[in-house]
Amino acid sequence: MQKDNSAPSTPTSARARHRRRSNEFPADESKTNGHLLLVNDHNKYRLMWIRACSSLWMLGFFLLVIYLGHLYVLAMVVIIQIFMARELFNLLRKAHEDKHLPGFRLLNWHFYFTAMLFVYGRILSHRLVNTVTSDKIFYRLVSRLIKYQMVICYFSYIAGFMWFILTLKKKMYKYQFGQFAWTHMILIVVFTQSAFTVANIFEGIFWFLLPASLIAVNDVAAYFFGFFFGKTPLIKISPKKTWEGFIGASVATTISAFVLANIYGSFQWLTCPRKDLSTGWLHCDPGPLFKPEYYPLLPWLPSTEIAILPVQWHALWLGLFASIIAPFGGFFASGFKRAFKIKDFGDSIPGHGGLTDRMDCQASC
Repeated sequence: MQKDNSAPSTPTSARARHRRRSNEFPADESKTNGHLLLVNDHNKYRLMWIRACSSLWMLGFFLLVIYLGHLYVLAMVVIIQIFMARELFNLLRKAHEDKHLPGFRLLNWHFYFTAMLFVYGRILSHRLVNTVTSDKIFYRLVSRLIKYQMVICYFSYIAGFMWFILTLKKKMYKYQFGQFAWTHMILIVVFTQSAFTVANIFEGIFWFLLPASLIAVNDVAAYFFGFFFGKTPLIKISPKKTWEGFIGASVATTISAFVLANIYGSFQWLTCPRKDLSTGWLHCDPGPLFKPEYYPLLPWLPSTEIAILPVQWHALWLGLFASIIAPFGGFFASGFKRAFKIKDFGDSIPGHGGLTDRMDCQASC
């Protein structure tokens, strides 16, 4: 009987063989991986196309609303806020608990419209009076509503508070109080920004349109610069954001601010304030910020001048502010979604998610 002289395999040699085997990929597996990379690359460009089409559709609708005037812009803001509130209300909603609390969703909307009456009532009251001065009956009615607006809002909130207390149910206290606190946080997030937004609209659409445009430019530029050049991660909470996208978007936004301020500032329809709630065309004497100043294009040729609106210098700082601050609204939303383990707040806009996903950067500015 022949003796086996081969030495027993040691753990070290076994580990070496395992490493060699783990580094060897069969041909069919590498093809599969290559196919997956191609599919992912195809999906990446397909998502970009869907996102671009949705953006163009939103841009066309936005420009139409701007053309129609102040009241239509206000209506757009209100509709966006309602959809944002709906998405946020549904974020922590639990269908099982809601079945045992009939009317609880209605209570949330009661608080929402009470806050809307409080915020918009204060901003629109004087313009509403200026609109109905020609009719004595409406003037008296509106004057009384304005006079008692704060009282109406107060008792409306108290009624909602009592409604909430009366609907408390045993074994559901934690859920109900959690929803109560969540509702009030939504009201703060939504209406804090809306108070300034609506005020800006009636001081001149320019002061609403320029910041909104800069946020959109910053968002789009960051997406494209990051898409084509992004390599260095910017922040852990949002791994898709890159330094290349951030810097490229900052430069693009600052340049766009200077250019767009000149374009928007040349239209009285955008720069004139609205003192009432009518929809007629506006004509006004442009303020000093919108009267062009002339600077020599070449110091040695004083005859070559370029017209620059003073508001353009303000716009440069606004563009820089938007470039730095606006992304943090997106970071906040990213962290928020990660905390609740969701990809998007909604699915109302193809390629973008919900309206809250699009308005997160606007809210921060």
